[in-house]
Amino acid sequence: MSVNSQVLVIDDEADIRELLGLTLARMGLDAHCAATTTEAYELLAKNTYNLCLTDMRLPDGDGLEVVDFVSKNHPDLPVAVITAHGSTENAVAALKAGAFDYLAKPVSLNQLRTLVRSALKLPVPGGRRSPEDEAAASGLLIGESAQMQATRAMIERLARTQAPIHITGESGSGKELAARLIHTKGSRNDGPFVAVNCGAIPENLMESEFFGYRKGAFTGATADRDGFFQAASGGTLFLDEVADLPLPMQVKLLRAIQEKKVRKVGATSEEAVDVRLISATHRSLGEEVKNGHFRQDLYYRLNVIELRMPSLREMREDIPLLAEVFFRRHAGAGTGPVPRLSEDALSWLQRYDFPGNVRELENVLERALALASGQEIQPGDLQLGPTQPLAAAIAGEGEEAALAGLPLQERLDSVERQAILEALGQTRYNRTAAAKLLGITFRALRYRMERLGIKDELDSKD
Repeated sequence: MSVNSQVLVIDDEADIRELLGLTLARMGLDAHCAATTTEAYELLAKNTYNLCLTDMRLPDGDGLEVVDFVSKNHPDLPVAVITAHGSTENAVAALKAGAFDYLAKPVSLNQLRTLVRSALKLPVPGGRRSPEDEAAASGLLIGESAQMQATRAMIERLARTQAPIHITGESGSGKELAARLIHTKGSRNDGPFVAVNCGAIPENLMESEFFGYRKGAFTGATADRDGFFQAASGGTLFLDEVADLPLPMQVKLLRAIQEKKVRKVGATSEEAVDVRLISATHRSLGEEVKNGHFRQDLYYRLNVIELRMPSLREMREDIPLLAEVFFRRHAGAGTGPVPRLSEDALSWLQRYDFPGNVRELENVLERALALASGQEIQPGDLQLGPTQPLAAAIAGEGEEAALAGLPLQERLDSVERQAILEALGQTRYNRTAAAKLLGITFRALRYRMERLGIKDELDSKD
């Protein structure tokens, strides 16, 4: 943060302008103050600023107009808005309009300092990142398809804001990779990235895991412990499968997001936390809200900006490049040639639907490397099930043709068997994870595997 950095403060209350100006001056910054949007636009025309702080209510306009003006005329300038206490709608509207972050009145000077430090580290669009940042970002979200290029461009934009982001997409489509890339390219890249699988935490432990606890808060609490929020302070907290959060925990999470404070289990006071929130799920949060499984107010706070990850079916042309990368990764550091796909094997892959997306592709290719007898991967090495209806479809006969003439129950069993085998393959034969991927209980999966003879097949191979 340069001592010559300049900050534009826009607020019609003289005491607020004075407070902000003094605080910024103590941080080594030059503050220029304006009481109206007209004065602010005149200052913007004469000077170059590193940050703009604007109130939402102004005599001749509002903060959203300022955000829009700056984004159109000074796209490299981050803008933070100051909202009335408890005005959630204004804060969300500002973030959606392109604001970097927001502060609630009465302004917390600690939160102001944190916001300023974070904003003034923002990378300039098109500017060069450090070698460390390049190394951290390399290898993520590979592909040259139009869908993947659009996704990477969106990530570049999202990295420049502190707005909460919700990432949607099918299992295996790279939601966590996208979250990590947003973190790496943003102003918090020197802070921690804490990833949490919300579906893997027992409900009775959620509050202590998220917010921490004090010594003696419950049996076994032998020392103070921080939670996920404290661990991610100064960085990014990634909430994967956020739809799995139970309703009581959703209430506590909403308060933590709104107040930017958390209370440890057993504590009598709250502590401020500074995290950037990114959430993800393969389910539709909108549908979960309609069904009463997810709070609407929390949905609006998490889903300020949505990033959709494309499925592999939408970018089949990226499969050759992805295969080359995976082969290099899994073939080791040997001096020999890198394995390659035969034309027939590539044709099979490009006509396969990949319900597990890029993650499944990597698993299939890793297995093919182990089975291949030479440097060229053949269709048989892919183990996509040559006797299954899927293979017939790949061969051009169509799934309907492969199933034609079979009794209804055999058709259903064939489809069910294929789905279970694909889920097991995606999860490296972790049956608990496969059951979750299929949306059924572990007991139901075990019953189906026994009925279809899959369990005996797998046991015989062990």
